[in-house]
Amino acid sequence: MEDIKVKVNIDDKLYLNTYNVDSVSHLDIKDQSICENCNEKTCTFICPAYVYEFKDGHITVGYEGCLECGACRIACSYDNIDWNFPRGGFGIQFRLA
Repeated sequence: MEDIKVKVNIDDKLYLNTYNVDSVSHLDIKDQSICENCNEKTCTFICPAYVYEFKDGHITVGYEGCLECGACRIACSYDNIDWNFPRGGFGIQFRLA
């Protein structure tokens, strides 16, 4: 039997998810000066949801679209991301269709 490979577009899959966004962020930068001096800025490209952006000399956090994978806290060489799960009832709800 021949293997059939289907190319999946990640944006199409992410579109299926729904969010119950909290007014309080579950992500925080501990010390912006560490980010300002970080050469790699790994959080800005390791996050599949592009939650982190280096803008106007500092890291901004768009927690509303977080996929809760934890990649950012693992990838940050300086352990400078305070990462928690959202409060109960908030965050992402994955739809697998």
